[in-house]
Amino acid sequence: MIRHTVAFHLVHPAGSAEEAAFLAAAAELAEIPGVHKFESLREVSPKNDFAFGLSMEFDDQTAYDGYNSNPKHVQFVSTRWESEVADFLEIDYTAL
Repeated sequence: MIRHTVAFHLVHPAGSAEEAAFLAAAAELAEIPGVHKFESLREVSPKNDFAFGLSMEFDDQTAYDGYNSNPKHVQFVSTRWESEVADFLEIDYTAL
């Protein structure tokens, strides 16, 4: 199992319609085959500057690779993520 996580903040003002639209578009990534336990998260710790997180799981590396190359994911990254995310940290985990 691979748990794919990303913490990020957006270029949009907090509470704006643009922020809501981005988060709605991100939630559609849950529809990509191989994605399990998708979660959209709000950061609550003052220890970093990120505002949101996404978390999802994949059965194995093949499923994760399929997600990364899926046209829906590729389009989301090129049309939304690259222009609307101000900063992010991606961490992918496997169990010990």
